[in-house]
Amino acid sequence: MPVARLLVELRIPAAQSLKDRRQVVRSLKDRLRRSFNVSVAEMDETILWQSASLGIVAISGSRDYLRGEITLLSQAIARMATELGAEIADSWWEFLESDGEAAPDPSPQ
Repeated sequence: MPVARLLVELRIPAAQSLKDRRQVVRSLKDRLRRSFNVSVAEMDETILWQSASLGIVAISGSRDYLRGEITLLSQAIARMATELGAEIADSWWEFLESDGEAAPDPSPQ
């Protein structure tokens, strides 16, 4: 069964404290979970107030469906991040095979 993993690096230039950072990250995670059937987790330790990494995972019976879902997710993350005062520094995604190994997508984003 195909699994897609999307990793997003965020910059939060307006964050002046850990509390500001947490508010943006928590809001983005909650909005993504409500809008899409995905799992979202913060991937890094809270070292810098103005950056964060999110990992998002989706599973489906169809690679084509997941490819479309990742495209929609990427667009939604860009929109939501802008609304929350953040920006996407980098993002990438891949399919994971059933044995846990990453498989390159033949048509990357």
